[in-house]
Amino acid sequence: MQKAKLTLAAAALITLLPMLQGCVPVIVGGAAAGVMSAHDRRSTGTQADDETTEWKAGNHVPDQYKTFSHINFTSYNRRVLITGEVPNEEAKAAIEAETRKLDGVREVYNELGIGPASSLGSRSTDSYIDSKVKARLVDSNQISANHIKVVTERAIVHLMGIVNAREAKVAVDVARTTSGVKKVVNVLEVVGDEDTRRLDDQTLGARTPPPASAPVESR
Repeated sequence: MQKAKLTLAAAALITLLPMLQGCVPVIVGGAAAGVMSAHDRRSTGTQADDETTEWKAGNHVPDQYKTFSHINFTSYNRRVLITGEVPNEEAKAAIEAETRKLDGVREVYNELGIGPASSLGSRSTDSYIDSKVKARLVDSNQISANHIKVVTERAIVHLMGIVNAREAKVAVDVARTTSGVKKVVNVLEVVGDEDTRRLDDQTLGARTPPPASAPVESR
């Protein structure tokens, strides 16, 4: 029981890191951010491009839809997921069209709901579900939680990441059996086992240089 609580707390911290990074850059900008980046199967360049795409997409929402909408953009390996709520189908289509115009975007998944913007209470529940899914991914001991991006809107869990078929099955099974989840939307990018091994090897090689050899003196 204690282990589960600690794991859930750790997952909650992972969820909060993006928000904390903007408020307390001295604390988060060092080792914690570096560790998460080191376990990401995207290159650092792609990670930077994804962050830029999210920022650009947010700035390209037509002005007439901003006031009554709640819109989130999540870019992973240049594949953009749009979630949240908009007032009508016209708004949903227009926002997708603007997102598809952005340079470097490979695919767009438009999961916007039609209706009023979600309440703060609903968004708080979604954040809690995020934490529970991530904690259960850690507890499964079958997949690195850093390889899965969890995005929850209205208790609908969206899964992103670069994974092999086995990892995709584990992630989906964990998400769909987590309490409070109404539905799982699978937008994982599934590649072969050799590809995930290659990406992991490249990531570790790029982030962990070999130790310097100590000098040897013969007597």
